[in-house]
Amino acid sequence: MTHTLRRLTTSLLLVALLAGLTGGDAVSEVLRPALQPAGQLRVVALGDSVTSGHNCNCAGFPQMYGGLLADRTGAPVAVNNLGVAGLDSNGLLTSLDRRNSTMQVVTAAADVVLLTIGANDFSDHQDDVTGGQCSTECTTDELDELTTNMRRIIGQIHTLRGGSPTTILVTGYWNVFQDGDVARRRYPPPGRLASDQLTREANKLIADVGHSDQATYVDIYNPFEDHPAGITTLLAPDGDHPNAAGHRLIAQLLLAATPNGLGVTSRQGG
Repeated sequence: MTHTLRRLTTSLLLVALLAGLTGGDAVSEVLRPALQPAGQLRVVALGDSVTSGHNCNCAGFPQMYGGLLADRTGAPVAVNNLGVAGLDSNGLLTSLDRRNSTMQVVTAAADVVLLTIGANDFSDHQDDVTGGQCSTECTTDELDELTTNMRRIIGQIHTLRGGSPTTILVTGYWNVFQDGDVARRRYPPPGRLASDQLTREANKLIADVGHSDQATYVDIYNPFEDHPAGITTLLAPDGDHPNAAGHRLIAQLLLAATPNGLGVTSRQGG
Protein backbone atom coordinates (compact mmCIF):
# COMPACT_ATOMS: atom_id res chain seq x y z
CA MET A 1 0.00 0.00 0.00
CA THR A 2 2.89 2.34 0.80
CA HIS A 3 4.34 1.81 -2.66
CA THR A 4 0.95 2.45 -4.29
CA LEU A 5 0.53 5.72 -2.43
CA ARG A 6 4.08 6.73 -3.35
CA ARG A 7 3.33 6.10 -7.02
CA LEU A 8 0.10 8.08 -6.67
CA THR A 9 1.96 11.01 -5.14
CA THR A 10 4.48 10.95 -7.97
CA SER A 11 1.67 10.89 -10.56
CA LEU A 12 -0.12 13.81 -8.95
CA LEU A 13 3.07 15.86 -8.82
CA LEU A 14 3.74 15.10 -12.48
CA VAL A 15 0.22 16.15 -13.50
CA ALA A 16 0.52 19.37 -11.48
CA LEU A 17 3.93 20.16 -12.99
CA LEU A 18 2.72 19.53 -16.52
CA ALA A 19 -0.40 21.65 -15.96
CA GLY A 20 1.80 24.50 -14.78
CA LEU A 21 4.13 24.21 -17.72
CA THR A 22 1.27 24.21 -20.22
CA GLY A 23 -0.78 27.05 -18.76
CA GLY A 24 -2.90 24.91 -16.41
CA ASP A 25 -5.27 23.32 -18.92
CA ALA A 26 -3.47 21.48 -21.68
CA VAL A 27 -2.14 18.03 -20.81
CA SER A 28 -0.81 16.13 -23.80
CA GLU A 29 -2.73 13.01 -24.82
CA VAL A 30 0.53 11.05 -25.17
CA LEU A 31 1.13 11.36 -21.43
CA ARG A 32 -1.89 9.31 -20.42
CA PRO A 33 -0.32 5.84 -20.71
CA ALA A 34 2.73 6.92 -18.71
CA LEU A 35 0.61 8.06 -15.78
CA GLN A 36 -1.13 4.68 -15.33
CA PRO A 37 0.89 1.44 -15.34
CA ALA A 38 -0.69 -1.58 -17.04
CA GLY A 39 -2.88 -3.68 -14.76
CA GLN A 40 -3.55 -0.83 -12.37
CA LEU A 41 -7.08 0.08 -11.34
CA ARG A 42 -7.67 3.81 -11.58
CA VAL A 43 -10.01 5.67 -9.24
CA VAL A 44 -10.91 9.35 -9.44
CA ALA A 45 -12.90 11.10 -6.70
CA LEU A 46 -14.89 14.16 -7.72
CA GLY A 47 -16.71 16.37 -5.25
CA ASP A 48 -16.67 18.91 -2.47
CA SER A 49 -15.05 19.20 0.96
CA VAL A 50 -16.39 15.79 2.03
CA THR A 51 -14.40 14.21 -0.79
CA SER A 52 -11.33 16.36 -0.17
CA GLY A 53 -11.15 15.28 3.49
CA HIS A 54 -11.55 18.82 4.84
CA ASN A 55 -11.19 19.13 8.64
CA CYS A 56 -10.45 15.44 9.02
CA ASN A 57 -6.65 15.29 9.31
CA CYS A 58 -6.94 11.82 7.83
CA ALA A 59 -6.41 10.12 4.48
CA GLY A 60 -10.04 10.65 3.43
CA PHE A 61 -12.51 8.12 2.06
CA PRO A 62 -11.14 8.06 -1.55
CA GLN A 63 -7.71 6.89 -0.34
CA MET A 64 -9.30 4.51 2.17
CA TYR A 65 -11.50 3.10 -0.57
CA GLY A 66 -8.47 2.63 -2.80
CA GLY A 67 -6.74 0.61 -0.10
CA LEU A 68 -9.82 -1.56 0.46
CA LEU A 69 -10.23 -2.09 -3.29
CA ALA A 70 -6.59 -3.11 -3.65
CA ASP A 71 -6.99 -5.62 -0.81
CA ARG A 72 -10.13 -7.08 -2.37
CA THR A 73 -8.94 -7.33 -5.98
CA GLY A 74 -5.23 -7.93 -5.50
CA ALA A 75 -4.60 -5.28 -8.16
CA PRO A 76 -2.63 -2.07 -7.59
CA VAL A 77 -4.95 0.92 -7.23
CA ALA A 78 -4.12 4.55 -8.02
CA VAL A 79 -6.42 7.18 -6.49
CA ASN A 80 -6.72 10.75 -7.72
CA ASN A 81 -8.68 12.78 -5.19
CA LEU A 82 -9.94 15.91 -6.97
CA GLY A 83 -12.34 17.01 -4.24
CA VAL A 84 -12.45 20.78 -3.68
CA ALA A 85 -13.78 22.43 -0.54
CA GLY A 86 -16.72 24.71 -1.32
CA LEU A 87 -17.39 23.20 -4.74
CA ASP A 88 -21.01 23.04 -5.92
CA SER A 89 -22.52 21.17 -8.85
CA ASN A 90 -22.11 24.14 -11.18
CA GLY A 91 -18.41 24.38 -10.36
CA LEU A 92 -17.84 20.68 -10.85
CA LEU A 93 -19.64 20.70 -14.17
CA THR A 94 -17.57 23.66 -15.37
CA SER A 95 -14.32 21.90 -14.39
CA LEU A 96 -15.42 18.64 -15.99
CA ASP A 97 -16.34 20.46 -19.22
CA ARG A 98 -13.01 22.30 -19.46
CA ARG A 99 -11.25 20.76 -22.45
CA ASN A 100 -8.01 18.90 -21.70
CA SER A 101 -8.11 19.91 -18.03
CA THR A 102 -6.50 17.62 -15.48
CA MET A 103 -10.00 16.61 -14.35
CA GLN A 104 -10.94 15.58 -17.88
CA VAL A 105 -7.72 13.64 -18.42
CA VAL A 106 -7.90 11.77 -15.12
CA THR A 107 -11.63 11.03 -15.43
CA ALA A 108 -11.20 9.72 -18.97
CA ALA A 109 -8.71 7.17 -17.64
CA ALA A 110 -10.66 6.13 -14.53
CA ASP A 111 -12.11 2.65 -14.02
CA VAL A 112 -14.03 3.93 -10.99
CA VAL A 113 -15.48 7.40 -10.45
CA LEU A 114 -16.56 8.43 -6.94
CA LEU A 115 -18.97 11.37 -7.00
CA THR A 116 -20.17 13.43 -4.01
CA ILE A 117 -21.63 16.81 -4.88
CA GLY A 118 -24.64 19.00 -4.11
CA ALA A 119 -24.56 20.15 -0.49
CA ASN A 120 -23.00 23.50 -1.35
CA ASP A 121 -25.78 24.18 -3.86
CA PHE A 122 -27.98 25.12 -0.88
CA SER A 123 -25.56 27.35 1.02
CA ASP A 124 -27.45 30.56 0.20
CA HIS A 125 -30.46 29.22 2.12
CA GLN A 126 -28.63 27.71 5.08
CA ASP A 127 -29.84 30.28 7.62
CA ASP A 128 -33.44 30.05 6.41
CA VAL A 129 -33.48 26.26 6.51
CA THR A 130 -31.58 25.72 9.75
CA GLY A 131 -33.62 28.48 11.38
CA GLY A 132 -36.79 26.57 10.54
CA GLN A 133 -38.26 29.19 8.20
CA CYS A 134 -38.42 26.77 5.23
CA SER A 135 -37.04 23.53 3.85
CA THR A 136 -37.64 22.33 0.28
CA GLU A 137 -40.14 25.06 -0.63
CA CYS A 138 -37.42 27.75 -0.59
CA THR A 139 -34.88 25.59 -2.43
CA THR A 140 -36.99 24.48 -5.40
CA ASP A 141 -34.75 26.23 -7.93
CA GLU A 142 -31.61 24.76 -6.38
CA LEU A 143 -33.08 21.25 -6.36
CA ASP A 144 -34.10 21.57 -10.02
CA GLU A 145 -30.67 22.89 -10.97
CA LEU A 146 -28.93 20.09 -9.04
CA THR A 147 -31.01 17.53 -10.95
CA THR A 148 -29.99 19.04 -14.28
CA ASN A 149 -26.35 19.36 -13.29
CA MET A 150 -26.14 15.79 -11.98
CA ARG A 151 -27.45 14.48 -15.29
CA ARG A 152 -24.90 16.55 -17.19
CA ILE A 153 -22.04 15.57 -14.86
CA ILE A 154 -22.74 11.84 -15.17
CA GLY A 155 -23.31 12.22 -18.89
CA GLN A 156 -19.96 13.96 -19.28
CA ILE A 157 -18.24 11.17 -17.33
CA HIS A 158 -19.70 8.61 -19.76
CA THR A 159 -18.64 10.77 -22.71
CA LEU A 160 -15.09 11.11 -21.43
CA ARG A 161 -14.88 7.37 -20.89
CA GLY A 162 -15.91 6.80 -24.51
CA GLY A 163 -18.00 3.74 -23.80
CA SER A 164 -15.34 1.97 -21.72
CA PRO A 165 -16.66 -0.01 -18.73
CA THR A 166 -16.91 2.43 -15.84
CA THR A 167 -18.15 2.09 -12.28
CA ILE A 168 -19.72 5.38 -11.17
CA LEU A 169 -20.54 5.46 -7.45
CA VAL A 170 -22.66 8.44 -6.43
CA THR A 171 -23.25 9.24 -2.77
CA GLY A 172 -25.82 11.39 -1.07
CA TYR A 173 -25.31 13.08 2.31
CA TRP A 174 -26.19 12.45 5.94
CA ASN A 175 -26.96 16.16 6.09
CA VAL A 176 -26.37 19.03 3.68
CA PHE A 177 -25.67 21.23 6.71
CA GLN A 178 -24.36 20.50 10.21
CA ASP A 179 -25.53 17.53 12.23
CA GLY A 180 -25.03 15.78 15.56
CA ASP A 181 -24.25 17.64 18.76
CA VAL A 182 -23.22 20.78 16.87
CA ALA A 183 -26.59 21.04 15.12
CA ARG A 184 -28.44 20.42 18.39
CA ARG A 185 -26.59 23.32 19.97
CA ARG A 186 -26.96 25.72 17.05
CA TYR A 187 -30.30 24.98 15.40
CA PRO A 188 -33.82 24.95 16.88
CA PRO A 189 -35.84 21.72 16.48
CA PRO A 190 -37.77 23.08 13.44
CA GLY A 191 -34.45 23.96 11.80
CA ARG A 192 -33.04 20.47 12.34
CA LEU A 193 -36.22 18.97 10.91
CA ALA A 194 -36.10 21.28 7.87
CA SER A 195 -32.43 20.45 7.27
CA ASP A 196 -33.24 16.75 7.40
CA GLN A 197 -36.16 17.17 4.99
CA LEU A 198 -33.98 19.05 2.49
CA THR A 199 -31.24 16.44 2.78
CA ARG A 200 -33.62 13.57 2.10
CA GLU A 201 -35.08 15.38 -0.90
CA ALA A 202 -31.60 16.11 -2.30
CA ASN A 203 -30.59 12.49 -1.75
CA LYS A 204 -33.71 11.27 -3.54
CA LEU A 205 -33.03 13.30 -6.66
CA ILE A 206 -29.33 12.31 -6.65
CA ALA A 207 -30.37 8.66 -6.37
CA ASP A 208 -33.00 8.98 -9.12
CA VAL A 209 -30.52 10.58 -11.52
CA GLY A 210 -27.87 8.00 -10.70
CA HIS A 211 -30.20 5.06 -11.27
CA SER A 212 -31.44 6.44 -14.58
CA ASP A 213 -27.99 7.35 -15.88
CA GLN A 214 -26.07 4.09 -15.36
CA ALA A 215 -24.55 5.03 -12.03
CA THR A 216 -24.87 3.37 -8.62
CA TYR A 217 -26.32 5.38 -5.75
CA VAL A 218 -24.62 4.70 -2.42
CA ASP A 219 -26.72 5.61 0.63
CA ILE A 220 -24.73 7.15 3.46
CA TYR A 221 -27.71 8.89 5.09
CA ASN A 222 -29.08 5.85 6.91
CA PRO A 223 -25.71 4.36 7.96
CA PHE A 224 -24.73 7.73 9.48
CA GLU A 225 -28.05 8.65 11.08
CA ASP A 226 -28.63 5.13 12.44
CA HIS A 227 -25.09 4.48 13.61
CA PRO A 228 -25.17 2.60 16.94
CA ALA A 229 -22.70 5.00 18.56
CA GLY A 230 -24.52 8.08 17.26
CA ILE A 231 -23.78 10.31 14.29
CA THR A 232 -21.58 12.66 16.33
CA THR A 233 -18.97 9.90 16.59
CA LEU A 234 -18.63 10.03 12.79
CA LEU A 235 -18.22 13.80 12.49
CA ALA A 236 -15.35 16.24 12.88
CA PRO A 237 -15.67 18.86 15.65
CA ASP A 238 -17.28 21.27 13.17
CA GLY A 239 -20.27 18.94 12.86
CA ASP A 240 -20.15 19.43 9.10
CA HIS A 241 -17.53 16.97 7.81
CA PRO A 242 -16.67 13.33 8.52
CA ASN A 243 -13.88 12.44 10.91
CA ALA A 244 -11.64 9.43 10.28
CA ALA A 245 -14.37 7.02 11.44
CA GLY A 246 -16.88 8.68 9.12
CA HIS A 247 -14.53 8.51 6.15
CA ARG A 248 -13.83 4.86 6.94
CA LEU A 249 -17.56 4.09 6.94
CA ILE A 250 -18.06 5.87 3.60
CA ALA A 251 -15.16 3.89 2.10
CA GLN A 252 -16.66 0.63 3.32
CA LEU A 253 -20.07 1.51 1.87
CA LEU A 254 -18.49 2.39 -1.47
CA LEU A 255 -16.58 -0.89 -1.53
CA ALA A 256 -19.76 -2.84 -0.78
CA ALA A 257 -21.40 -1.16 -3.80
CA THR A 258 -18.47 -1.92 -6.12
CA PRO A 259 -19.03 -4.83 -8.56
CA ASN A 260 -17.14 -7.94 -7.52
CA GLY A 261 -15.72 -8.48 -11.01
CA LEU A 262 -13.94 -5.14 -11.05
CA GLY A 263 -10.24 -5.56 -11.68
CA VAL A 264 -10.40 -8.97 -13.32
CA THR A 265 -10.08 -7.61 -16.86
CA SER A 266 -7.36 -5.17 -15.83
CA ARG A 267 -5.23 -7.89 -14.23
CA GLN A 268 -5.60 -10.22 -17.20
CA GLY A 269 -4.60 -7.46 -19.57
CA GLY A 270 -1.63 -6.32 -17.50
